[in-house]
Amino acid sequence: MDVVKTDFQLLDERFARVNGDEWTQRLHTGCRWTEGPAYFPAGRYLVFSDIPNDRTLRWDETTGRVGVFRQPSRYANGHTVDRQGRLISCEQGPRRVTRTEHDGSITVLASEYRGKRLNSPNDVVEHSDGSIWFTDPSYGIDSDYEGYRAESEIGACHVYRAAPDGSVTIVADDFSRPNGLAFSADESRLYIADTRQDPSHIRVFSVAGNGKLTGGEIFATSDSGGFDGVRVDSEGQVWAAAHDGLHCFASDGTRIGKLRIPEVCSNFTFGGARGNELFITASSSLYTLRVTVNGARYPR
Repeated sequence: MDVVKTDFQLLDERFARVNGDEWTQRLHTGCRWTEGPAYFPAGRYLVFSDIPNDRTLRWDETTGRVGVFRQPSRYANGHTVDRQGRLISCEQGPRRVTRTEHDGSITVLASEYRGKRLNSPNDVVEHSDGSIWFTDPSYGIDSDYEGYRAESEIGACHVYRAAPDGSVTIVADDFSRPNGLAFSADESRLYIADTRQDPSHIRVFSVAGNGKLTGGEIFATSDSGGFDGVRVDSEGQVWAAAHDGLHCFASDGTRIGKLRIPEVCSNFTFGGARGNELFITASSSLYTLRVTVNGARYPR
């Protein structure tokens, strides 16, 4: 483990109350491309992906050690932990979204839409109604680097909702490369990053009770490469991973600050006992620091 000086950049006075550890810890390095951190409070550990090496790694908070959680991981990318403490994974190899049950067995939640295989599910969140929402760009089939080169059967990159009854529907169909996504704390809004726009941007949708989305206006744009992972904190601020670190936006879309990281950031999550520890995947490494904001708490 080594450390780097924490670098918060104040762009608006609303970011002044955001602070944290003086030093940011690098918990692990030596990966090809890290992604998809997901924290398990009950076990006090974090899983994250090393996609090109086809493995999911596990950092143990009690020992500080990193080991292999699953290999092969089927080129898993994004993960989340559902409200029953189960791992939900986007597997780019078999082009599906799965759930790891408490006994270790695998349940497939989504693998196709109207008889056509998905592209390569990328990132995923759970709604309190039990549905699973995920993005489906083509990165896992564009080459053999993060999956298996193949033609898209669907022919486009969409955002989907997998209902508890197993049905899969498109909730947004006008994205170039949908990527990270996050609900507001009350689940009334959904933020979705579109990586391959110029500039890359985050759009915000209103979420209806029937699982339908409306709106979709641009919420924020990137000034440093493509947006990737997205999270919301307890203050309603929206955080997004970009090339120079994490960008923080006020609820009106104003970029109010940054947390600079010395590698290209892909994704991050809030974790720890109080939800105020940031775990950041960036290029070849995993970083962490404790901050003065908490991750959003969602309905049970």
